[in-house]
Formats: sequence, structure tokens, C-alpha cells
Amino acid sequence: MLEEKIKNKASGILLYGLTPPKLKTSTDKVSEIASKQINRIKSLGVDGLVLYDIQDESSRNAKPRPFPFMETLSPDVYNSNYLKGLNIPKIIYKSVGKYSERELNSWIHENSKHIDYSVFVGTPSNKQKSSLSLSDAYQINKNAESSLKLGGVTIPERHYKKNDEHIRLFSKIDKGCDFFISQCVYNINNTKNFLSDYYYSSVDNNRELRPIIFTLTPCGSIKTMEFMEWLGIDIPKWLKNDLKHSEDILSKSIDICKNIAKELLEYCQGKNIPIGFNIESVSIRKTEIEASVELLKDVKELMNKYQPSALVLE
Repeated sequence: MLEEKIKNKASGILLYGLTPPKLKTSTDKVSEIASKQINRIKSLGVDGLVLYDIQDESSRNAKPRPFPFMETLSPDVYNSNYLKGLNIPKIIYKSVGKYSERELNSWIHENSKHIDYSVFVGTPSNKQKSSLSLSDAYQINKNAESSLKLGGVTIPERHYKKNDEHIRLFSKIDKGCDFFISQCVYNINNTKNFLSDYYYSSVDNNRELRPIIFTLTPCGSIKTMEFMEWLGIDIPKWLKNDLKHSEDILSKSIDICKNIAKELLEYCQGKNIPIGFNIESVSIRKTEIEASVELLKDVKELMNKYQPSALVLE
């Protein structure tokens, strides 16, 4: 279904996002983690799995990181070595800035036959040394005549600051991106402002819209919220206060995410903007992981109310 939905530029894509285990985790422990994840995800009925390529983002934010950075397994390695039992499309993030042109070209040739989709990601900030720009990476993939289907990252918060996120998306479409996955959304106004410009720019310039898959993340503690903000996720002051003073911050955050999903679905339905959702957990705490599964099920139910009957998610 994922290939058809992307090809048809359709709404209704539902994904689940994971971060691979820490690099120093023992092989046996990684296998155990993978087995649990496979069993969990098999029952969710999602269109695909997102596997993140984690970077040290300290160059973007000088404030202390709420949780220490620990390098993780490469998502393509984790996928090929541990997730073979999960027979759904995988979307592999690839941080391209740390590779040379020759290295990325080699990676594309070696992996394009068994990786379904990839999202190329640039460096966290222009302060960080980069061997390769995002534009260069797109061009390398094009020159390789790769079968990789490319997606791009979109950040509604960046639109609030620079007012050009929709222009970035159309530029990435021209360079080969067929879909987009957003940074986690907690500010609905920033997101709708971006969507409005994306939509009206397409109308004014006779451009087709590509699906945008919005990421939703449960927040189970004050420290998780601080980490989300450190990552650049904008949580409005009123919303932050509500979370801090709620009796159950995790339950409250799930309600907020569901409301965001509902508002985005209602807004986009009227304009035929193709959207979907990617549910993740930024925490490794069991309760927050379980909450992400609960949220996914609730969002799937919501999406079915806004889909044509032929596209209802099983």
C-alpha cells in the first residue's frame, strides 16, 4: 500500500518510527530488542517502518543535552541484520554530511536493491563540518540511476522562522523527493501556516502536492519534554504549562497528539492536501513506547474517518 499511496500522491500513509539500539549494545541484546520490536510492529498494520540515523546535534544547540548522546547502530545495518522477519517497507534515514561523494555513491549501489525507501538528512547546523551537501547527495543518487525512492525532511518550525519551508519542499521535489516526513509536531499553528503556503503555492504555480507525513510523539515526563525542546520541537507556552501541571503528563500528551491529528486531517481534507502520520517514541522508557502504540491505534481510527472507504486502514 505504501508504494501505491506515494505513487498516487494520496493521503492515509501510516508509519511507525524507531531508533536502532545503541552501538555498544551486545549482539544478543540487539537480537532480543529486534525480536520484541518485530512482534510489536507486526500487529500494528502500518504501511511502513521508519528507521532513524541519529546524529549528535550539539552544534545546533549550545544548551546541555537532557539525555547524553550515544551513537546507535546504522539503520541500514540494523534493518539488514536484525529486522528481516518484519516484512513491511522500511524507510531508512541517511545522514549524508559525514560521507564523501565516493562513499555515498558506493552505499547507494550496494543498498538500493534491498532498501525500499531512504530519507537523506543534512547536518544539524551550518556550524558542523560537512563533506557533502544535501543537494549533492540528491544529485549523486540521480546520477547513479538508483532505484531508491527518496523522501525528504520537513520542519514546520523552520517555516515560522524563515517562511520558506514550502519553497524548500518544491525544491526537494525537483531533486527527486516523492514524500516528506516532518519533525515532531506540537505547534498546530506553525504547521497549518506552513501547509497553507504549501497549498496556495501549488495552486499559484500549478504544482502537484506530495504527501507529508506528520510525526507525532507522546511525552511522558518533564525531562522528555525538555529533550524534545532541545531537539528543536516547538511546544507553545500554554501547552507546556498544561503538560507540566497535568496529573498524568503521558495521557495528556496523547490527547494533545490526537487533537493535532484531527485538526490537521480536517484542515487538509478541505484542500485535498495528501497527509499521513508517523508515530514514534523519543524515549526508551517502556511506558512511553507503549503509549506510542496506543497513539498509533487511535490515529489510525481517526484517519479512517477521513479516508474514502477504499483506503480504510486494516
